[in-house]
Amino acid sequence: MGILKIILITFIIGALPVPLLSCGSASDEAELSENQVVTVQRGNLVIDITAVGNLALSHTEDLAIDLFYAEGTIEEVLVEEGDTVEEGQVVVKLDTEEWEDELSTLEDTVTAAERNLTTKGRELIQAEINLKNSEIALDEAEGIYTWPEIKVAQSDVDAAEAFLQYIIDMDLDRVLAYAQSRLTAAENKLNAMINQYDTEQVAVKKLEVEVNQIKLEEAQIAIDDAQKELEDAQEELNEAKSKSPIITASFAGFITKVNVEGGDEVLTGTVAVQLADPNKFEADIMVSEMDILQVKLEGEAWVQVDAMPGLSLPAKVTHISPTATIQSGVVNYEVKVEIQSLESVMQERQGARQKISSIPEGFQLREGLTVTVSIAVAEKNNVLLVPNSAIATQGGQTYVQVVSPSGVTEQRAIQTGISNWQHTEVTSGLTEDEQVVVPQGTTTTPTTPQPGGRMPFLPGGGKPH
Repeated sequence: MGILKIILITFIIGALPVPLLSCGSASDEAELSENQVVTVQRGNLVIDITAVGNLALSHTEDLAIDLFYAEGTIEEVLVEEGDTVEEGQVVVKLDTEEWEDELSTLEDTVTAAERNLTTKGRELIQAEINLKNSEIALDEAEGIYTWPEIKVAQSDVDAAEAFLQYIIDMDLDRVLAYAQSRLTAAENKLNAMINQYDTEQVAVKKLEVEVNQIKLEEAQIAIDDAQKELEDAQEELNEAKSKSPIITASFAGFITKVNVEGGDEVLTGTVAVQLADPNKFEADIMVSEMDILQVKLEGEAWVQVDAMPGLSLPAKVTHISPTATIQSGVVNYEVKVEIQSLESVMQERQGARQKISSIPEGFQLREGLTVTVSIAVAEKNNVLLVPNSAIATQGGQTYVQVVSPSGVTEQRAIQTGISNWQHTEVTSGLTEDEQVVVPQGTTTTPTTPQPGGRMPFLPGGGKPH
């Protein structure tokens, strides 16, 4: 798109006095002879906010020491500040002997954890055997006479007592004596069975089972802990093996900082070198509180390098500070724009930006260069345009002096839209190809006005005076 430019199709400048027809008065002729007359034509009008800043590298990366142990030693630094590097190129080497020693220590830790897991596994198996043996012993202690068998013996006693009562009722001495002997035998058998059921022995065996159950649970916990220790040690070893005792460039660029040298003792996380992309730049500018609401994220912008007059680079707004910077009572907001391409270079020709096919020889951006940033905030295409100097205001109404085809000058009220430092949009009151007077002492450009004037956007048709 042809943004940030005002394309005004050839103004007709009447630099010489305009001849009037017979209906024009002598005073009109004298006045017109001292003024310029321009033709109202259609064009495109872009309003932008401009500010000065400095270029900064927008894509930098700190290449840090990535140890898997606490502290290491720099063996060799292979680059210097300003060196150009390719992606994957080695820039720093660490002491490989230290690296191998630390790696070997981790491997030993894994081996020890494996052995510990094996030992705990054997302890678990033994705990399971002990529990089983104690359960068998309990079964044996409880199995001399089971309670069902004792119940049967008790039923024999009850039967004998019932039979004895039956005999007593019959009052037969001989039968009574026999029944008495049967009862005595049944009672003796029951007592013998109860005496042989050692409740204390059973209680001991039950306690052994409970103790061995606890030991089994403890053994299971121990083996779980040993398994976790092994997994942690193995994970640490795998992570260590994924690292490297060398630091490489993550992308093609150049070295901006070197913070270490051979023999330095460094901690993990220490930034060894800083790498930058030489093709990615940004600029920070300050925008006033009057203009900041018109600036939008991802909005289009242009960056002109002061050291390269006439060249503009396409950019986008990438950050708008949510907080203000206040100095001496002046409120500004920091805005960041990032250059989108170094290949899409534009050149100022006849006041308008035009794309050029090739970058000039020796074209190179550098950090710190002074730049002028223009951010587009309003645009109107194919609208009627008149020079600002042709417009006057009176009593809140806007006027221009229109020259009729017969040469008579009349004051006409108009409605205006947006305006920049040089031209104003006319929304009503004029038609294309009409002529307006530019008062003496002002000049107009015979070519398309420069886009992105240095005057702020004045809403409501306001104009700089």
